[in-house]
Amino acid sequence: MVVLGFLPIVLPLILLGISLAFVLPRFLTRNKPANVPNGTMGWPLCGETLAFLKPHRSNSMGTFLQERCSRYGKVFKSHLFGSPAIVSCDHEFNLFILQNEEKLFQASYPTAMHGILGNFSLLLVSGDLHKKLRSIAVSFIAVSKSTPSFLHCVEKFAISMMESWKECKEIAFHKEVRKFTLNLMVKTLLSIEPEEPVASKILKDFRTYMKGFVSLPLDFPGSPYTKAVKARARLSSTVREIIKEREKEISVAPKGDFLDVILSKQRLSDEETISIVLDILLGGYETTSTLISLIVYFLGHAPAAFESVKKEHEAIRRSKEDGKPLDWEDYQKMEFTQNVMSEALRCGNVVKFVHRKALQDVKYKEYFIPSGWKVLPVFTGAHFDPSLHENPFEFNPWRWTDKATSKKVVPFGGGPRLCPGAELAKVEIAFFLHHLVLCYRWEIKADEFPVAYPYVEFREGLLLEIEPAGRHKP
Repeated sequence: MVVLGFLPIVLPLILLGISLAFVLPRFLTRNKPANVPNGTMGWPLCGETLAFLKPHRSNSMGTFLQERCSRYGKVFKSHLFGSPAIVSCDHEFNLFILQNEEKLFQASYPTAMHGILGNFSLLLVSGDLHKKLRSIAVSFIAVSKSTPSFLHCVEKFAISMMESWKECKEIAFHKEVRKFTLNLMVKTLLSIEPEEPVASKILKDFRTYMKGFVSLPLDFPGSPYTKAVKARARLSSTVREIIKEREKEISVAPKGDFLDVILSKQRLSDEETISIVLDILLGGYETTSTLISLIVYFLGHAPAAFESVKKEHEAIRRSKEDGKPLDWEDYQKMEFTQNVMSEALRCGNVVKFVHRKALQDVKYKEYFIPSGWKVLPVFTGAHFDPSLHENPFEFNPWRWTDKATSKKVVPFGGGPRLCPGAELAKVEIAFFLHHLVLCYRWEIKADEFPVAYPYVEFREGLLLEIEPAGRHKP
């Protein structure tokens, strides 16, 4: 009875809300110039967000982009993540957006992501704060990537993983390689060994964090999003305790890791320090492990590329004295391996798109982008553009012998927000692949392929049948 009594009041409000949600996106575009890109604004409330985020093979464009690019062209309008939006699959326009960061465009991620990433994440902050935080990360990475201590650490962890598979005939590779990348990051950033209890605690919380990071932002008890927010709080608490202990030790016995570098700067608050540590852990753990898995997937379907990678690493190994570790000069010899990494990034699309917002009305060629609209540069569209890449859906590392190819791909973003850890990740991956291709051969089980959710995942965990490299299947 009480519910029925409220209906005459509530029902008109509900209908009004639905009507406004349906009409408002169209009202926003009604008086704009005719050269706003063509497109549709989708359903009330959610626009076209669910269709845009529909899972599909990460080595494809997906039906949403295929259909709209075919109908409207490489740049089109939509309504995504609660805002009228311009979606770009045009490589030149994407570069224009990235290179005009803080001038014409600004990072603009959905509000729900702030609850997971924190207010000082490099993904979210802008202006001088972004420059300050990024410069600290870049300075450490630039120095660390070629130091013998870091290179030996990477190789030690890679060899340890190869040894752990000796008695295995089948492995869930994506899960395994995540252990490698997280253990390496925790050691490099915080000087924590994999066998320490705190390492297991961080790994467990990071898994929960990642599941919620890419989930729908539904905040209720037990939801992946809510669990992720709590996991982020636990991770923050763990790092805060490590900072307190380190501050007592740094003047007496510095460890020389990333945390020491940050604390020695004495320019950051505790929250900023925690955030930058978690950002680098996130990037080093998730994106690096995903790229390694994509490389293994593509090489598993490209025997000629696998053999070329193996020959390159066999030559490097022959040039080394027995048991001598890899060094920076060895890394610089891994030219075809670099091509394989680049092609896996192009075909696999670890990062499908980024979030930006127009700070003012923007004119670019024939396009008009209204101030305040969301702008989504979609890298996938450019990576599979046949006008840029011959046979774009083919995994072909040899295309990278043409130096012009690198100008047609932006897997690590661009402009002031170019991924600061890209070079560090490449070193880790190259050293890991060195030992993988020399120790094992593999076949991919079942109908396994990378799926964009939009984050990249393997539904079966990338199950591999493995055997020592010296033995071949008949």
